[in-house]
Amino acid sequence: MGLVQVLVVLSCLTSVLGDVVDSWTQPPHHAPIYPPVGAPHHHKGGGHHHKAPTHPPVRPPVHPPVRPPIHPPAHSPRHPPVQAPSHSPVHPPTSYPIPTRKLVAVQGVVFCKPCKYFGIDTLLGATPLLGATVRLECKNTKYKAFKQEAKTDKNGYFFIMAPKTITTYASHKCKVYLVSAPKSAKCKKPTNLHYGLKGAILMPSKPTLPPPPPSLQVFTVGPFAFEPSTKLPCSH
Repeated sequence: MGLVQVLVVLSCLTSVLGDVVDSWTQPPHHAPIYPPVGAPHHHKGGGHHHKAPTHPPVRPPVHPPVRPPIHPPAHSPRHPPVQAPSHSPVHPPTSYPIPTRKLVAVQGVVFCKPCKYFGIDTLLGATPLLGATVRLECKNTKYKAFKQEAKTDKNGYFFIMAPKTITTYASHKCKVYLVSAPKSAKCKKPTNLHYGLKGAILMPSKPTLPPPPPSLQVFTVGPFAFEPSTKLPCSH
């Protein structure tokens, strides 16, 4: 081989080597392609497992919270508070007052009916009966039965004062009955007008003038009536 041929060969080798060196020193124009990472293979005999590469979780971008616009508060018109009327609470009485014990008196009037109204409960045409007898009876559970009689005056009025053993606490156990008419009267048959025969219960009297003593309670019964007997002829 001649000297010229040797120089040509060396020149070619130098050019090829220069291109190789340049390719090694310059960065590649494309991203390197890596083979896909396969699932870890299990080794027989209970060997170690290869873990997949772990990557940090991808967090969403953090944005500051959006606050609503702040408006000044709307103030309502100021009025003074309306206060409810203050009244003291009404409490029922814890105990009721005990009624005062009073003495008992009974009053009433007895009439004589005309014969034309025989058997009729009316006082039409009746006149006051003088000398008629009435009786007050009280059956108290604490004391023995009490009986007291009285006669009417010319106005047919009677008044019976009960003893001190009979008070308003036992007045509901008292009744007044007709007993008899005077012998000279034309009407001698007692009637059951206002329970004169069966017994009239005591009713508190209306206020009168002058008022009775504070320690006395006056009751009223009647008015009662006697009527003529059917055996007597009626001339009017």
